[in-house]
Amino acid sequence: MELVPRQENVAMVDLSQLTRRQREVYEFIREKIRSRGYGPTVREIGRHFNIRSPNGVMCHLRALERKGLITREPNMSRAIMLTGEAATAGGTGLPLVGQIAAGVLHEAIEQREELDLSSLFSGDNLVALRVRGDSMIEDQIADGDYVILRRQETAQPGQIVVALTDEGEATLKRWYPEPENGRIRLEPANAAMQPIYVKNARVLGVVVGVVRRLD
Repeated sequence: MELVPRQENVAMVDLSQLTRRQREVYEFIREKIRSRGYGPTVREIGRHFNIRSPNGVMCHLRALERKGLITREPNMSRAIMLTGEAATAGGTGLPLVGQIAAGVLHEAIEQREELDLSSLFSGDNLVALRVRGDSMIEDQIADGDYVILRRQETAQPGQIVVALTDEGEATLKRWYPEPENGRIRLEPANAAMQPIYVKNARVLGVVVGVVRRLD
């Protein structure tokens, strides 16, 4: 998953070179990236278009790659990017790429703003997320706070991460792999809430800071 700010330069892409189905797949990918900040999986694309074979979906993705409309990272199920879209925002602030649920599992919501925290945090891999929910309140992360996220794909047990499940749901929790049980525990910091157990999840980034506005 890439949590990226949106920039409106896709209009320059020539879609006339595509077949009808290729155009539909491309527009579906573009909508997912714009609306939630990361692309769909092969399974999501197949389910949306009623394509039963993953190879059928891959044929469309390879065609879009050959025509220069998307790029894909190998061995990363959601790493589909549009070639006409920038991955970072301009200016001196951190890209504020949306909201992350600190409660039950919920889909990440992409939006386009910029949060100027350059005096405190800097780096190409840092983004800001506004927190919704109170599952991390005992770690001093409250509803309405901003967490500063370093985008990376690995985390140490116990680190606060943004994790993405295979179902496309993102959440802010402490990361505890339990290989002996064949699962991952996503642990809230709220005594009133229970851990979330998932079979598969991946780290989108590790929290490196929290910002709170008091007025």
